[in-house]
Amino acid sequence: MRWMHLRFHAPMAAFGGEIVDAHGVIRNFPAQSMLTGLLANALGWVRSMRAEHQALQDRIVFGAVWRRDIGLSRMTDYQTAQLGKNDRAWTTGGVPAERGGGAKTYIGAHQRWRDYHADLRMSIALRLEPVETSPTLDELRTALDWPARPLFIGRKSCLPSLPIFGGWAEGASAREALQAVAPESSPELFASWPATEGVSGSDRVTTVTDERNWATGLHGGARETCEGWVTPGRGGA
Repeated sequence: MRWMHLRFHAPMAAFGGEIVDAHGVIRNFPAQSMLTGLLANALGWVRSMRAEHQALQDRIVFGAVWRRDIGLSRMTDYQTAQLGKNDRAWTTGGVPAERGGGAKTYIGAHQRWRDYHADLRMSIALRLEPVETSPTLDELRTALDWPARPLFIGRKSCLPSLPIFGGWAEGASAREALQAVAPESSPELFASWPATEGVSGSDRVTTVTDERNWATGLHGGARETCEGWVTPGRGGA
């Protein structure tokens, strides 16, 4: 079975998790919806193509493996934003953050904290089901080599330091494909793959909510993933 190898190498990257108020946390692995957006961006799709986004997300099967120690370097960026007269910021407390009147207008900044993976080194093994439906893996490879727009890994400030397409891999399952794309010189590496691809070799099976309903724009949907360690096999690019 053929898998596409995606290289996520970047000075900064963000696999966003559930945001509570001002703190933008990150997960250890990319979301199904994030990969959908990345590939759709390379293809030049626009947000109004909701059905196409949904169909692509439903077809993606992927696993991810760290090419270095997980969480080796994380950083938090402190950000401030100026609110306009009619701007309001959402909060989980139910009371929107906004500018006050008079002297209160200039008291305090709209503060945000955003987490990032620093110096990210990760490999993704990805395939599509069904295989023959457009866009195909070959069409995605062309789009990644010649993207319609600049690509980023999570947030727009997170530009890749290498071309994302890293070649092809073979494997009967996502875990085998991850063994193929992991660097041979490395010891066991931390990885994640869908539970539907087999739970053998996993340390735990967990439920993630990393899909998006592209018709409504809301995130939801649950799927089971495995987390465990893989031993590099043939090596990757």
